[in-house]
Amino acid sequence: MKVLDAEFTQGFIRMANDGWEQGWHERNGGNLSYRMKSEEVDMVKEEFSTGDWREIGTCVPDLAGEFFMVTGSGKFFRNVIIKPAESFGIIEIDEKGENYRIMWGLEGGARPTSELPSHLMNHEVKKRVTDGKYRVIYHAHTTNVIALTFVLPLTDEVFTRELWEMATECPVVFPDGIGVVPWMVPGGREIAVETSKLMEKYDVAIWAHHGMFAAGEDFDLTFGLMHTVEKSAEILVKTLSMTNAKRQTITPDDFRHLAKDFKVTLPEKFLFEK
Repeated sequence: MKVLDAEFTQGFIRMANDGWEQGWHERNGGNLSYRMKSEEVDMVKEEFSTGDWREIGTCVPDLAGEFFMVTGSGKFFRNVIIKPAESFGIIEIDEKGENYRIMWGLEGGARPTSELPSHLMNHEVKKRVTDGKYRVIYHAHTTNVIALTFVLPLTDEVFTRELWEMATECPVVFPDGIGVVPWMVPGGREIAVETSKLMEKYDVAIWAHHGMFAAGEDFDLTFGLMHTVEKSAEILVKTLSMTNAKRQTITPDDFRHLAKDFKVTLPEKFLFEK
């Protein structure tokens, strides 16, 4: 089967295009990666051509031998749907988890996203803590979440609680909460390490003044998670533009009742009295 005809490739393209249409990917902003299943690799491997090994910039031994579909460095999400083989590609990780090589796509001398270390370190964590269920890591420049990083305290507790209060489904969609990384230079190992620490316990990590990382089992769930967080942030931004004090909101006991009815566990550290 041709890579571009495969169902997982079409899902990758759709997700990238959906993010572009949301306005989350100005110019070459944002990146997306998918850890392929072994049967998917077998399905399309006839189109593979082996490239040279290159350093990842970090070490991910638990991903040794894995294949990833990943967007390219400097590539525009708006072009993923019309120039797929130039905009993203498939890479293989070596037996030590220290190097990668391009097996398909990223034509014209392109390379994987400059934030590949963050993606792979997050994939390594999520593969371990979910018994391999999670396969998607998504980074986008979500406008309202970024705006909130200029006015809210940069703590997991504040961001989680404020976003939970803005839409009733939020504690059901992300019951574990949200992590926050203070501003750091993107693309390097340091921010990758800090993000992967948060991914041990959360599915969403916010990069202050930059954007958001989300992890999930598949394209729909991961995009839906990102979309839910950003919509909640939009409601909060609109609320704060009208008043600096909410007249009424969802209380800690309300959250506890919600958790019981929807059979989710909400950490008590987010249910503090204001």
